[in-house]
Amino acid sequence: MKQGIFVISENEHLTPAVMKMKLLGDASAITAPGQFINIKLDGMFLRRPISVYDADAESVTIIYKIVGQGTEKMSRMNAGEKLDILTGLGNGYDMSLSGDAPLLIGGGVGVPPLYMLAKKLIAQGKKVSVILGFNTKDEIFCEEEFKALGAEVSVATADGSYGIKGFVTDAMKDGYTYFYTCGPEPMLKAIYKTSSTSGQFSFEERMGCGFGACMGCSCKTVTGYKRICKDGPVLEKEEILWKK
Repeated sequence: MKQGIFVISENEHLTPAVMKMKLLGDASAITAPGQFINIKLDGMFLRRPISVYDADAESVTIIYKIVGQGTEKMSRMNAGEKLDILTGLGNGYDMSLSGDAPLLIGGGVGVPPLYMLAKKLIAQGKKVSVILGFNTKDEIFCEEEFKALGAEVSVATADGSYGIKGFVTDAMKDGYTYFYTCGPEPMLKAIYKTSSTSGQFSFEERMGCGFGACMGCSCKTVTGYKRICKDGPVLEKEEILWKK
């Protein structure tokens, strides 16, 4: 984990409710896809945890949805403004388990952390397939970006206005060697039941500190309690105990 001041270089709409922000600064602490950053906002008590879309040593890009006061405040920020950010949080995805043909499944704002993962897996020569799930056509983002990486992309919409009608599980086909996923818990549960291989799930949880001190985001696993912010947000399929 590293704390630093980042300068906004761009902050633009991808959809009416989804924004893409690029930040310039020391991002060397981000070492694995699936990690997140924690942003301090003036007037807000708690930092805002946001997953990393892409990063290099000198910049980090995030994609976030405007859902509350914090993200609404972020959406109004302009290029040149500065933010105090904790980087390199969370464990991220383990790419060593992917096999030759990994499947990446994202739902809504669970899509962004899969981009950097796809980028790195394709660079390793893996045949990457991606399923993106949204409620309707107007909410879709990043389809072309994944295609530009060289991934095979399928899109599912709940209302059938684009791509496959239904949920991401309706687009899952046999042939993948391993899977990685991020999205709302009902989607993750459905993938857990539908999937035919092992895989990794990235969980979203309310966080206090973001680095394991407050224990506020603890969840029970088969090996005991784990903190989503520090021991996660990525958990392997075999260790998950679903809440009833």
